[in-house]
Amino acid sequence: LLVTCVLGNEFSILRSPGSVVFRNGNWPIPGERIPDVAALSMGFSVKEDLSWPGLAVGNLFHRPRATVMVMVKGVDKLALPPGSVISYPLENRVYMVGKANSVFEDLSVTLRQLRNRLFQENSVLSSLPLNSLSRNNEVDLLFLSELQVLHDISSLLSRHKHLAKDHSPDLYSLELAGLDEIGKRYGEDSEQFRDASKILVDALQKFADDMYNLYGGNAVVELVTVKSFDTSLVRKTRTILEAKQANPASPYNLAYKYNFEYSVVFNMVLWIMIALALAVIITSYNIWNMDPGYDSIIYRMTNQKIRMD
Repeated sequence: LLVTCVLGNEFSILRSPGSVVFRNGNWPIPGERIPDVAALSMGFSVKEDLSWPGLAVGNLFHRPRATVMVMVKGVDKLALPPGSVISYPLENRVYMVGKANSVFEDLSVTLRQLRNRLFQENSVLSSLPLNSLSRNNEVDLLFLSELQVLHDISSLLSRHKHLAKDHSPDLYSLELAGLDEIGKRYGEDSEQFRDASKILVDALQKFADDMYNLYGGNAVVELVTVKSFDTSLVRKTRTILEAKQANPASPYNLAYKYNFEYSVVFNMVLWIMIALALAVIITSYNIWNMDPGYDSIIYRMTNQKIRMD
């Protein structure tokens, strides 16, 4: 298992197997490259090389089968229990995109469904110490319903274990905003916010352990905590018709860097040109050494017509 954590401005490795090696050091990593770290740790290639010394080359024949990423809004840092943790500074934000499997269509998604799910017999309300949180407050119920979703995801996967045992890698990307709403309602110095943070830490640890066991210790679990979304860090769109200078920072008019498809295109063009050149040479050689009296059907047909005449 590889459990990673992004804490506001920090990227931490909580647990990792021997097949994934992280080095100790104070190397900052951009938030938009976190998905590349997850991809490389699972044995996939990325479009741009990751020149980050924190991730070393591990066992190429034993890679994690799943990546679980949970983003928590409204807090810079969660009070995770101390242990053998490797941390790195984090810059900017994290971008992840995913698509849900049809198995998860049974999960509660609307506010009414979430509320009804909370008041069922097997909900998390029966096991969580609410302390200062209230069951009659909509903001508190929103926070608790997100914890219920985490519990339902692990329970659903335990009933469909074939999803964790197939040969296709899995990606889970979740976003929790309940803690952010509690901070806005009660304040970050309130007792409700402190109790909610503690409950969330315990729930996330249990969720990580459940996913760890479901994948047999071959999963990646990541946690991202974001205080607030800065609009200056949001990617801007750009039209495909926009003219772009090859290298505006260089006064020498240097060519742009090759992308990862360059070697494929180069080999295709090279060998097609070689094949066409050989075909032209062989055809020209055979035509040059052709005997008009025996090899050419044109001369043979003409010769027969002359005899008949």
